[in-house]
Amino acid sequence: MSYLNIILSYPKMNNPRKVFSQIYDDCVDKIYRFIFFKVSSQEIAQDLCSETFLRGWQAFKNNKKKIENPQAFLYQIARNLVVDHYRQKGKMQTVSADCVPIIDPGEDLEEQALLKSDLDTVKSALAGLKDEYQEVVVWRYVDDLSISEMSKMLNKSEGAVRVTLHRALKSLKNRISDTGVTQA
Repeated sequence: MSYLNIILSYPKMNNPRKVFSQIYDDCVDKIYRFIFFKVSSQEIAQDLCSETFLRGWQAFKNNKKKIENPQAFLYQIARNLVVDHYRQKGKMQTVSADCVPIIDPGEDLEEQALLKSDLDTVKSALAGLKDEYQEVVVWRYVDDLSISEMSKMLNKSEGAVRVTLHRALKSLKNRISDTGVTQA
């Protein structure tokens, strides 16, 4: 059952915990990936994802009106938490376990290095895009959201979202080609 069906049946359900639990199950991976792409640290992404759902739950249980689009609502909370994180980042220093790679001896090291290099190139190019472009690329190609879902989240028409996505991809392609990476 999708979160949309759960929300549509929300007024009929007596247990808001069950409703929010289903929303959590449907959205947690997407929200985590979104945050992780923004902060590039597993620990920070996990913390911010937890905080996103805690705030989402508090708003959900205290809100007398139903939340029309809980996924968009959670993305907005996540966006705000990422902005707050970067505002506070200058005030504190963090050490990430991501700095020390763990190598699986069963994997081909050359293949792993090439894949990591390609991912780093894309991640670096993506980080150089403006926020709106980053979001639409991640939502479309990582979270596999439809144009319709993204238009609701951004409060834009589907046509405007398509244009934004096209411009984002063009900008991403230009940034990658500027780094000198050859495409297969």
